[in-house]
Amino acid sequence: MPSNKSVSDAPITQFINCRILRDNELQREDLWVREGRILDPEKLFFDEQGYADKRVDCGGSIIAPGFIDVQINGGYGIDFSQASEDVSDGVSFVAKKILEHGVTSFCPTLVTSPPEVYHKVLPQVKVHDGGPHGAGVLGFHLEGPFISAEKKGAHPEKYLRTFKSGGLEHLMEVYGSLDDVAIVTLAPELPGSQSVVRELSQRGITVSLGEHRVLLLVSESVSVQPGRFHALSNPSVSAVVQFHHRDPGIVGLLTSDRIPAGRVVYYGMIADGIHTNPAALRIAHRAHPSGLVLVTDAITAMGLPPGRHTLGQQVIEIQGLHAYVAGCSVQEALEAASLHPAQLLGISPKKGKLDYGSDADLVLLDEGLNVKATYISGEEVWRKGQ
Repeated sequence: MPSNKSVSDAPITQFINCRILRDNELQREDLWVREGRILDPEKLFFDEQGYADKRVDCGGSIIAPGFIDVQINGGYGIDFSQASEDVSDGVSFVAKKILEHGVTSFCPTLVTSPPEVYHKVLPQVKVHDGGPHGAGVLGFHLEGPFISAEKKGAHPEKYLRTFKSGGLEHLMEVYGSLDDVAIVTLAPELPGSQSVVRELSQRGITVSLGEHRVLLLVSESVSVQPGRFHALSNPSVSAVVQFHHRDPGIVGLLTSDRIPAGRVVYYGMIADGIHTNPAALRIAHRAHPSGLVLVTDAITAMGLPPGRHTLGQQVIEIQGLHAYVAGCSVQEALEAASLHPAQLLGISPKKGKLDYGSDADLVLLDEGLNVKATYISGEEVWRKGQ
């Protein structure tokens, strides 16, 4: 007999014996799901007189929102920045594999590349929901080529670009299209960047301030001409963390009194003990825990043995794997991998939460935060040992 005929004939799933991450707390209560959304049990019981068609015993597991990775360059031998005729197949392959890590949505990331790579790759992958086939694609993250040569990191200098007089027109010439693009990482100190940031923000694209001297520029733009530089006017802003006593960068920005009221600066961190010094990670988190976004920055080598692998237009040597977790609570760590990325992208009403009405993208974890099972829209898409 179908449940709740007055509302829907769709079956209801009840997750029992679990602790739910909600409102920054692990709450011991059941989770109810119907048609891919989380249900309010009070309305279900009293308004609809509904009941569960299926029960899932979680065995004391933690249920957290599915993880959202906004910076992943590839994995399992796949490099998203390599132009080919089967880019979509490669993205789909990685999307399937990362389910075992609890990732339910992600942004395929392209590092600094020549224009022909963007023109070849971008049209092949569209935003789409996740499911048994793999994690959902939220849109591309284009990291470069409009970044500073002084702070280029692993980006090949010969492909770096500055903005010509056309600003956004020049960016479009390089990328070819902004369809299905969620994030653009650029250096705001580049001449002409302000108008580009403004136009990207107006298009709903998150602007990420990467590898640059951010504090001085943003502070000046806010104090001299409020709103001129839309990096801070847009609540979806992220940055790579660096610190120096004369140029405190984003770490200094996190404690700045120049951030407009009601705005949040989000900062992406790779918590592997290599990209970010553990001390810097602790400083940033203590200064601004609500803005921390954990990213993998995974590359072709993810899931493969150490050796030589590609990253865009370069070959790199992987000699070992490292991981590091900052001194924060379980709840804070889980929110940094789910809620904060969703807020960064402006999708937190649907993703990154276990609120009533939110998408039922879930990850079941044991006490050591090892992934036991992954669900998308309330349907199991991966389980350990199966």
